[in-house]
Parts: sequence; C-alpha cells; structure tokens
Amino acid sequence: MTDSSPPLVPSRPMPYSPPADPAAPAVYAWPYSAVAGDVVGVHGRGPRGDASVEVARIGAARTVVHTVVVAVGPQEIPPDADAFGCDWPVIASFAVDASWPSGYYEIVMAIDGQPDAVAFVVVRSALPTGRPLLVLSTNTWNAYNDFAGTNIYTGGTHASFARPLAPGYLRKPGGPGSRVAVVDPPDPRMRTHVGYIRANGFSGWAGSAGWPSWEWPFVRWAEANGIEVDYAVNADLELIPEILGGRRLYLSVGHDEYWSWGMRDTVEAFIASGGNAAFLSGNVCFWQVRLEDDGRTMVGYKQQFERDPVYGTARQDRLTSIWSDALIGRPENTMTGLSFNRGGYHRIGMSVGNGAGGYTVHRPEHWLFDGTGITRGDLLGAASTVVGYECDGCDMQLVDGVPVPTGVDSCPTDTLVLATAPASGFTRATAQRPVPDGVLSEVEFHAWRVLGAHDAATARRLENGHAVFAVRDGDDTRGTVVASGCTDWVWGLDGGDAQIERITRNIFDRLA
Repeated sequence: MTDSSPPLVPSRPMPYSPPADPAAPAVYAWPYSAVAGDVVGVHGRGPRGDASVEVARIGAARTVVHTVVVAVGPQEIPPDADAFGCDWPVIASFAVDASWPSGYYEIVMAIDGQPDAVAFVVVRSALPTGRPLLVLSTNTWNAYNDFAGTNIYTGGTHASFARPLAPGYLRKPGGPGSRVAVVDPPDPRMRTHVGYIRANGFSGWAGSAGWPSWEWPFVRWAEANGIEVDYAVNADLELIPEILGGRRLYLSVGHDEYWSWGMRDTVEAFIASGGNAAFLSGNVCFWQVRLEDDGRTMVGYKQQFERDPVYGTARQDRLTSIWSDALIGRPENTMTGLSFNRGGYHRIGMSVGNGAGGYTVHRPEHWLFDGTGITRGDLLGAASTVVGYECDGCDMQLVDGVPVPTGVDSCPTDTLVLATAPASGFTRATAQRPVPDGVLSEVEFHAWRVLGAHDAATARRLENGHAVFAVRDGDDTRGTVVASGCTDWVWGLDGGDAQIERITRNIFDRLA
C-alpha cells in the first residue's frame, strides 16, 4: 500500500466560535463517570454572583437529586482548551449517593437572565448487576465538540473531555431539522437542518453527536417499557475492563464512531467468552483513537495520520486512522460484522437523498423478526426514517436470490444479512461541500487506506454501498452480535414503529 498521497482536507460546516465573553455561562464536570461515593467536581464560569446548580437524572422522567447555590465569576478560555481542557476552578462538588440509580445525570447551572449551562455525569452501578450495559458514545461527542475552537474535523488532533460541550450536544428541542437525516426529502443541501442549527445557536456539528440525538430517545423508550439497563461511558470499557463481568448484553446506540484499542479488547473478549452485543448504531468503531492523561484527552489524527507519533514505529497498530487501514490491521467488521466503508449515507443531501428510509427484508424467518408479521420484501422502519444518516454494510453477493457476505472485506462469512437499503459515501460529486482539486474525497481516502489506491476505478469500488441489518448468531462459545447498520434505529422506537419495537424487544428477551 502506498503511504503518501494528497490529504483529505477536513471540511468545515458553518463555523462555531465560543463566546469571547469570559462571563458567558458554561460548565463541565470531572470525572464524567462515577460510582457511589465518588466526588464529582463542577467547573464553571458566569457573571460574577450567585448561581444555582441542579443535578437531575434524565430518563423517561426527570428526577432532581441535588441542588446547591454557589458563587461564580468570569473565566477565560485557555488558548489550548480544545486540546487540553479549560482548567477552570471547581464551583461546586457533590458525592454520588448510593441511592442514585445508574443513569445519565444532567448538571444545570442557572443564573438569572442567562441561558442555562449544562454538563453531565454518568453514574455507574457500583456492583455487578447482570443488567445490560448501555455505553454512551462519549468519545464521539468529544470528537465533534468544537467548544473553544477546533474539533478533530477542523484540524484538531487532541480533544479534551475537561471542557464544556458546545450548545446542542446535551439539550436541544425536537422539531423539523433536529435530525441530520432528511425526513422529508428531497433536501439536497439539508437546508432544514442547517436552518434549525442556526435558529437555535447550536454548534454546526451538534446534529452528529450528543445525548439528545440517539441515547436519550432509546432510554425514554426502554424505561417506559420496563427495560432496566446500567450505564457507562466509552472510556470505562478501557479503564475498567471488568465492567462487563457478569452481564449477558452490551449495548451501543446511535453514533458510536470513535474507539480505542482497549475498548475493542474489552468488548471482543466479552463476545468471545459468550457475551452478546447489540450495535443499534451506525458508523460503529470506524476511527481508532487513543486516551491519554488518565482519560482526560482523546487523540485522533484522522486524515493527518502521518503526523501521529506512532506512525512508522513499533506501535503503529495504535495509529489513529480508520480501523480498516492496512497499517492497523484490525478491521472493525471482525467485531461488528459491518463497516462504514461498505455502507455510507442514506437520506443525506445527494447520498440516497430521496431513499425509502427503511430496510428491505430478506430473511423474515429469523428469530429477530418473531412476532412482527414481516415477510420477504417488506419495508422495515420507513415511516420513522430508521435508515438515516450514517450506515454500515458489507461486501455482498446474491446466492439463490438472497444477499450473503463475500468475506473479501473481513466481514465474517457466517454473518446473516437480514435486510438492506442502498447507501453511498461522499464522492467528489455528492460531497456536501466542493472537494478542492488536489485533495481526496471521503470515498477516495477510504479507498486509499483500505484498497491501496485512490484512483477513480478503485474508489468506484466503494461508492455504491448498502446499509445492512445483520446478525451473527452465537455458538457454544461465542456470543451473538446484532448490528442495526444505521445510526437512526432508535427513531423507530421513539416514533412508535411496532415492528422496530418488537425486534428490539426480541433482542432483550433472547440476549439479555
């Protein structure tokens, strides 16, 4: 494989600049994952005076567990805060009480006449419970967060967890444009979403990551239906690998793009020892990242991978490129069965912009479809645009009229393709923004790293992908892996799609 080529220049959506005013309210918490007895520090700034700080668990209901009045004052944003944190003083602290159930807790700082500032902490279960473990995609939140300047899409290579999340990542209203996927096509330039972002003053990246976009709709549905889960953050899989001990089901929901080597070790060991995994998510485990500074900093060079200090060294397998890069040699689909390289976008601009928004079913006899009434050729999830935004797939061929993996892309050949929908990556023609001459489009970059070249003929091999709903059923030693193949599966739950709900219940009934 050639190791030099024109780089893919990170594209920039409408820029977000953090408020220059050092008194503009903002807040973050550290640590952002805690158990009973741990003390969480709340770091914040605002106009000089008093502020109220409220901690509330967010699920099907909002339950306040702690309130306090504190003094705040202005704080400057350090010039390297996007990479290494804000280092603001602690304005409040609280100990996690043993009575607080595992969950997502928002921390709200309120000041009269000012917009609320919001942070979060995830409370883990202190003892093994056997409940499914929902791991929030906090690495992806951090990768897209552009508070204090860059994110790793706009030239940054280090992203700090010790800073506020930009507006739109932790709270946002519903309504037209709140989803990245186009739910009322055609909208080739995604004007509805762009208008929504601008009208609410959100980061231009806020549609792509964050609690309200995917995890919260899932939690609302699960709790309303009596399904109990424990919570963790991405880093916990690396830093606390025993966290999956005694459990039967690991859960990934929504947009779970950025994984560390240690995360994969934990989840793959869990599956290999008989644990089950449900990836109700898309673009899963596409980029490798590294956690440094005791988990405070996430490193991701992405298309700048040749600048990564491990490039060309004995540690090159930790390179922060795509997992399917030949220099890493650990394709993500060996774990999930699927890859974004063989999927792409659906209902995004000119990438299947007027697609069905649902899956065509190929294997209705599988246990995942029990009780749904689905038959071959039926459309699944279209009313809620379940197939939307970023999608994962595999290289396939038809055998007796039914798609099966070829295995040429490292997808395990015993993976069952249950349903499919067309998807495509961004080419020079379909990219949301013009690709300058002399740099690579997204598909060209992927072709270069996976297939060894980025010429038009090679790139064309990855242009026409599919979203794939797939399962690799377990055996006497290995657990079952279910992959929705799309980020937006949860919107079928939140939208009350009876078939999506039944399939998801089948996952819990059989695998949890």
